[in-house]
Amino acid sequence: MRIHVTDLEHGDTLREDAFNSAGLHVLPRGTVVKYEETELLNRHKIDYVEIEPRTAANGAASVIGAAMQSHIELAIRGYQTIFLEALTSGKFDEATVDLQLEPLLRTVDQHRDVVSLLLVLEREDVSLYNHSMQVGMLSYYIATWLGYTRKDCYAISKAGYLHDIGKSKVSPTIRNQTDYLTDYDRQELSKHAKHGYDVIRSSMADETTALVAWQHHEREDGSGYPQGLTKPDIHPYSQIVAVADTYLRLSESKRGEPKRPLLEILREVSELGFGKLNEKPVQALVQHLMSNLIGKKVRLNSGETGTIILNNPSDLFKPLVRVGDEFHDLSRERNLVVDELFI
Repeated sequence: MRIHVTDLEHGDTLREDAFNSAGLHVLPRGTVVKYEETELLNRHKIDYVEIEPRTAANGAASVIGAAMQSHIELAIRGYQTIFLEALTSGKFDEATVDLQLEPLLRTVDQHRDVVSLLLVLEREDVSLYNHSMQVGMLSYYIATWLGYTRKDCYAISKAGYLHDIGKSKVSPTIRNQTDYLTDYDRQELSKHAKHGYDVIRSSMADETTALVAWQHHEREDGSGYPQGLTKPDIHPYSQIVAVADTYLRLSESKRGEPKRPLLEILREVSELGFGKLNEKPVQALVQHLMSNLIGKKVRLNSGETGTIILNNPSDLFKPLVRVGDEFHDLSRERNLVVDELFI
């Protein structure tokens, strides 16, 4: 299927290698197109590419609704615009942020099955842009669960949305590195937190949002960066965004590695709530996601498929699962674990 680059959609797959007019190999066959790939094709002035036929059914839209899917895409594209502004000028237009974020959060208020929503988003190849959208959205949920006012929830979500904007000031060869990072690379990448503070302060009057960008990698025991702050000195908004960011980072598949089971990720986040991450947003996240698991279809490591019937109070991450007419208490049958969760 031959298509103009301007008509590419997120998730399209290249059917043939893409070359520029000078014969330089730009993208290989099988590449899943995201916003970075579209940007790369445009830079090389490639007008047309061959893609695999698109499927008629949009699984994400059927689960989360067409309106939310549209607002998610708008928020991701909007973040790309904001990021490129920050890259070229060191600041961005705050009104653009609100224009992208407000419609998304209006639909978020109506979507309560957070597990299904996160599972849909996990199926996408995660870029810096959609990671930032997800952190903003999950931060909003956590703030809501913690009882913050609607105004504060929006402010926390906005801070989450912008938490990584400082990466615009990091070399693209470092920020886009997905494999091995040298000590120098890690040192340079860690500067994105302070860069984020500076970019946001140049763009907005709200210092708290900038503070979140600066603090979202701080940890309560002082082991975080860039300042090594401890619990009393980390802003509550930063604590919430740190939990959302950590959960989503753990959920992202690393190249060549299998996807980690959701319950395994939640257990790790829960453990981080004892000294690393603030326990209140951690427990809010864990408790609400676990309650969303009731009734979800799962596959066990035995190969059997079943349904989660009950969360076990003695071991929250080892639920009761029904397989046909049988019940498996995973807290007792320690050899069984949930390998995969289905929407």
